[in-house]
Amino acid sequence: MPREIAVSFDYRCPFARNAHEAVVTAVRDGADLDVRFLPFSLDQAHVEEGEPPVWDRQPGEWGTGVTALLYAIAIRDQFPERFLDFHVAAFAARHDHGKKLGQEDVVREAVSSAGLDVDAVAEEAWSGRPLKTLAAEHTEQVDRFQAFGVPTFIEGDQAVFIRFMERNRVDDLERALGLLDWTRLNEFKHTQIAR
Repeated sequence: MPREIAVSFDYRCPFARNAHEAVVTAVRDGADLDVRFLPFSLDQAHVEEGEPPVWDRQPGEWGTGVTALLYAIAIRDQFPERFLDFHVAAFAARHDHGKKLGQEDVVREAVSSAGLDVDAVAEEAWSGRPLKTLAAEHTEQVDRFQAFGVPTFIEGDQAVFIRFMERNRVDDLERALGLLDWTRLNEFKHTQIAR
C-alpha cells in the first residue's frame, strides 16, 4: 500500500518549487507514494486580522497567487492526468521565466504547455468550484494543522513545514519523509547556510 502524504503549494514560493519538483520526479519515477497536492494561498496567509478572506473578495482584490491556484485546482480535480505537467510548468513560469502568475495569460500559457484545452480548463477554473475548494482546503490546513506556509508536508495527523535549499532533490525528499513521524523534534534550523 503506498504511503499517503499531502503537500501544500503556492506557485510563488521558491521553496515550494524545490520540494514539488522532487515530489513530481519521485512520483514519475514510481515512488510508492500517494500524494495529495493542496493549494495554500500565501495571499490569504498575509491578510490582516479582521479583513475579509481573499476568496470573499472580487478577483481584482485577490492578490497575485489566487488565479494560478484556481487553475491548478481545476486541473487537479477535473484533468488529473495532466496535473503534474501543469504543476511543473506553473512553477517554471514563475521561477525560470520570471513571469507574473497574477496575469491570467501567463497561467493560460502554462495550461497550454501541459497539453490541455485552455478554454475547458478556464471554464472550470472560473466556475466557482475551485474557489470554494481553495477556501476549504486552505482553511483546513490552518485550522487542523496550524499551517502557515508552503511547502507543508502532511501525513496522518502530522504536518511539517520544510524548506529544501536545492531543486528537485529526491534524496532530500526521501530523507525528510523519513523524519515526518519524529514528533519529539519540533524545529531544526541552520542559523547560517553556506553558499
